Parts: sequence; structure tokens; C-alpha cells
Amino acid sequence: MTHVTSAVLAASMLMLLGALGIAGCDSSPGPASVQPKPTPVAATQKETQVKTETALFGAGCFWGVESTFRKVPGVIATAVGYAGGKKDHPTYEDVCNDETGHAEVVQVTYDPSKVSYQKLLEAFFENHDPTTLNYQGPDHGTQYRSVIFTASEEQKRLAAAEKDKRNTSGDYVGPVVTAIDPAPTFWPAEDYHQQYFEKQGYNWSCHTGNGKKRKVAL
Repeated sequence: MTHVTSAVLAASMLMLLGALGIAGCDSSPGPASVQPKPTPVAATQKETQVKTETALFGAGCFWGVESTFRKVPGVIATAVGYAGGKKDHPTYEDVCNDETGHAEVVQVTYDPSKVSYQKLLEAFFENHDPTTLNYQGPDHGTQYRSVIFTASEEQKRLAAAEKDKRNTSGDYVGPVVTAIDPAPTFWPAEDYHQQYFEKQGYNWSCHTGNGKKRKVAL
């Protein structure tokens, strides 16, 4: 039988623990990999042949945001990445340093015959706190800002109308601070960030609350 030295055994254990480790929203769980294309949401062959549109949202840690949108019927594929910054090909480390101006975002590819952009806006607003500037839950920094990047005048119109409706509804604890900007270049995040919660076997989000006032039962 071949004997394994203590050093080799220790190194093997460290590699195993690293592979099984679960990182938080502010941690980098592994090395960068090949930049991915949007990953289908259990898409059938028929679904992949339909005419699709894309939407781009930033609502805090992109792990939870992507997980939310992947549950919306009519969403064909998703990809997490970075947008709205001043550096080409940013890395997760670049963005986490909060120096490049990028936001963590989710690119949503959807079938407009099954889900409207309006419905995606509603999912966006209902699943994060749009009243907090540059943070969501425990995550702080401009990379976690609430932002809608619009790809057309129609998306811009719908986003502005939805923000205005919510701002005047009286439902929120403060003003809705969500930015609405023209869609810039989308830089896909490293492969290990894509569908992160699914890879870890989780079904939860980093987000806490949606900024609405609590209703008191009479």
C-alpha cells in the first residue's frame, strides 16, 4: 500500500474543504472561469426557438436576484454580471472594491408572449428594498444599488411609470431611489457566480424586506 505523507494529506483536505465551502454575498467562493452565456431555465426546444427580449436589473447581491427571476414563468434564461461602470471586463474583485462604478446585475432573457416587461418590473420591485441607497440587507456599496437599465424607450417609459406609481402609493417607508439608466455593456460574471444558489442546493435570498410599511391588523 502506498503511504501518503502528512503534507500531501493536509493539502488534499484543504482542497476538499475549499470545494465544499459556502461563501456569503461579499465573499469570492472560487477562481474565475470562462465567462458564460445566459443559462436556460429548464427550457424546452420549442421555447428556445421563440422570439425573446432581454431586461437588465440591479437589486443588490445578484445571487438572490437571479434566483428570484428564474422562478418567474416566461423567463427563458438568466445570467449574472456587472454593468454601469468605468472599466471593461471587470472581475468580481474589481466590483467588490466599489471603485469601478459597476452594479451587480441580472440579465433576464424572456418570452414576451408569456411574461411582459411590466410583470418583470413588478417582480423586481417586490423582491428588494428600493428605498435604500446603495445597499440591500447586509450588503453595502454602490455595486448593490437599485437600478433598472433600459434597452428601449418603451422599457424606459414603463420603468418610470412603475417607479412613479410606487413612489406615490404611500406603501413605502421612504422615497423609491431606484435609478433608471440606459442599458450599458453587460459584462458576464465569473462562472461560479452563475445560478450560485442552485449549485449550492439553496432556495433563499440575501435580501430582507421590500421597503414597504408593515400593515397593522386592527
